[in-house]
Amino acid sequence: QVQLVESGGGLVQPGGSLRLSCAASGSIFSFNVMGWYRQAPGKQRELVALITSDGSTSHTDSVKGRFAISRDNAKNSVYLQMNSLKPEDTAVYYCYLDLQGRRYWGQGTQVTVSS
Repeated sequence: QVQLVESGGGLVQPGGSLRLSCAASGSIFSFNVMGWYRQAPGKQRELVALITSDGSTSHTDSVKGRFAISRDNAKNSVYLQMNSLKPEDTAVYYCYLDLQGRRYWGQGTQVTVSS
């Protein structure tokens, strides 16, 4: 059974930074994709960033230059460094893991950007 545990959300002022972490446990094989989605109130869940096990990354246009995804394969963990945060970044952030044709989700962590 694969489980994902997220941490690092919270309240931050516009222009501030947060770092989200997500650790996977269970039967994790070497080749997989991990990433982050977010869902704001009244909006659909959207992909924020993803990273493959060999380090290739992709970020949605609205966060390019501000957010950076990274991972530590030894720890089966993925991170999202979020800088220059804006009120429109407010959402619940979910990490995910694609592994052997299945997608696993974390429980979500709230990020609120407000003065």
